[in-house]
Amino acid sequence: MRTPHVVVVMGVAGTGKTTIGPLLAARLGVPYAEGDDFHPQANIAKMSAGVPLTDEDRWPWLDAIGDWAHGRAGLGGVVSSSALKRSYRDRLRAAAPGVVFVHLTGDRALIEDRMAHRHGHFMPTALLDSQFATLQPLEADEAGVAVDVTGSPEQITERATTALAQVPEPTS
Repeated sequence: MRTPHVVVVMGVAGTGKTTIGPLLAARLGVPYAEGDDFHPQANIAKMSAGVPLTDEDRWPWLDAIGDWAHGRAGLGGVVSSSALKRSYRDRLRAAAPGVVFVHLTGDRALIEDRMAHRHGHFMPTALLDSQFATLQPLEADEAGVAVDVTGSPEQITERATTALAQVPEPTS
C-alpha cells in the first residue's frame, strides 16, 4: 500500500504557500496545516513591525511544524513553511524523516507584486529582500521539487502534483 508523503510547501513570502498548500492537500486527499498558525505571537509581532526573524525565533516554530509533520507520518499531509535555509529543512527532516519539499519559486518582481496586492497578511513587502537573501534552494540530496509560480493557482498545483508523483515514496 502506498504511504502518502508529508509535504512541506516552502518558499519566500508571497510565492503562494497559503494558496497552493490547501489546493495541493485537496488534490492529494490529505489535511492541510497553515505554517503561520504555528508562529508564537512574538514572531508575528516582529514580522508585522518589519523586523526579520532570527534563527532563535524560528526554532520553536519549526519544531511545532515538525511535530505536526511527525504526527502525520504514514498518513500524509501538507503544511506550509518558508523553510528558507537548509538547516531549517534539516530540522524538519529530523522531526519527520519522510517529509518532501515543494519549493515554490518565481521572479522577484512577480512575487513582490503579489505581496503588494494581498490583504490581511502580517508580512510586509519590505521583508522580501531579507527572505531572498536567506533563501537556500533545495539541494540535490534533499527530497523535493521546485515548482514555478507563474500562472493560475490551479496550474501551479497541477505542476506540483505532477512533480511530486516523481518523488520516491518515503522509507520511514
